Amino acid sequence: MSDKSWLFTSESVSEGHPDKVCDRISDAVLDAYLAADPQSRVACETLATTDHVTIAGEVRGPESVLKDVEEIARAAIKDIGYDQPGFSWKDVEIVCRLHAQSADIAMGVDEGDKGEEGAGDQGIMFGYACNETEELMPAPIQFAHRILRLMAEDRKSGKTPEFGPDAKSQVTLKYQDGKPVGVDTVVVSTQHLEGVSQDKVRELVKPYIEGVFKDEGWDLPADDKLIVNPTGNFVIGGPDGDAGLTGRKIIVDTYGGAAPHGGGAFSGKDPTKVDRSAAYAARYLAKNVVAAGLADRCQIQLAYAIGVPEPVAVYVETFGTGKVDTEKLGLALRKMVRLTPRGLRETMGLLKPIYTRTAAYGHFGRPVDADGAFGWERTDLAEDLAAEFGHKIAAE
Repeated sequence: MSDKSWLFTSESVSEGHPDKVCDRISDAVLDAYLAADPQSRVACETLATTDHVTIAGEVRGPESVLKDVEEIARAAIKDIGYDQPGFSWKDVEIVCRLHAQSADIAMGVDEGDKGEEGAGDQGIMFGYACNETEELMPAPIQFAHRILRLMAEDRKSGKTPEFGPDAKSQVTLKYQDGKPVGVDTVVVSTQHLEGVSQDKVRELVKPYIEGVFKDEGWDLPADDKLIVNPTGNFVIGGPDGDAGLTGRKIIVDTYGGAAPHGGGAFSGKDPTKVDRSAAYAARYLAKNVVAAGLADRCQIQLAYAIGVPEPVAVYVETFGTGKVDTEKLGLALRKMVRLTPRGLRETMGLLKPIYTRTAAYGHFGRPVDADGAFGWERTDLAEDLAAEFGHKIAAE
């Protein structure tokens, strides 16, 4: 590794960001269908603006769920915390335009003679892992998520009622020889109640930033590089301040720009859509490569054709940090995990209503929940993968 230093920046947005409101509603609709029938097919898109939400897309599942869509959307908006002029869970207009899945798409995806479904679309999907953090995620995006998640927890508990639901964070870290060594700049913009001064907002936000970085032993940036609400007043927020759409925060959802994003967005899509399931699988594989000690950084690309079960290509990149041949590594991964849509669902337990909680603060770098949510974050392949190449995982 060359003796180089640089700055790298990632951003996060809160669950109250207009686009994240839409992701949340779309995933809540998806979960309702999967709870009613795990074999449901859902591609749900949401648009939100002042006093209005439109939910559209295609579904195949119990018709009874359709009558609950408005209630599902209102419950999501209420849980996020929107009850303000211009956007309230109580009286926002909600229009549902979900319709039956295309027969042409269904024909390509449904189970064929060999007991395998085809991929729900063509496309490329990326997964990434690195040893910068305990979660094997790039550090800037993890810290950006953590700031907003802690702020949201305290807002919803009533500890900091001055905060509104809409917020964004941005973290710039200093890197030396490929490793994060300190914080350079932090930007946080948060919606707040009318009458709260900007000095008060800064005073409220600063402890969250301090809390995130003190465990790293890093000093906070200089005052001029700790930037809070740089445009001033931020009372009008959420869909009343800016229209939202499902799937517009895909870099926030993944690796904060530290790795490519292929295919499409995740939210509102059932796991036959490889945009979602294969991106989760690529993360699962990359994380296990790093956990096995076979590379410090690993990026995996999967490529699919619509209606075809097996990926048309698997590409592994370790950026000069790998300890084994990447072609052999790719073959070993394909041997360990069946990368067909059905294989992915079974390996990661994807046919469950586990997606609403993924809609904010990232789809990756999260702990595996008791019900199997975030199962793609497991490192259960690492030991066998290391053994495949005659390696042993270093004891902690």
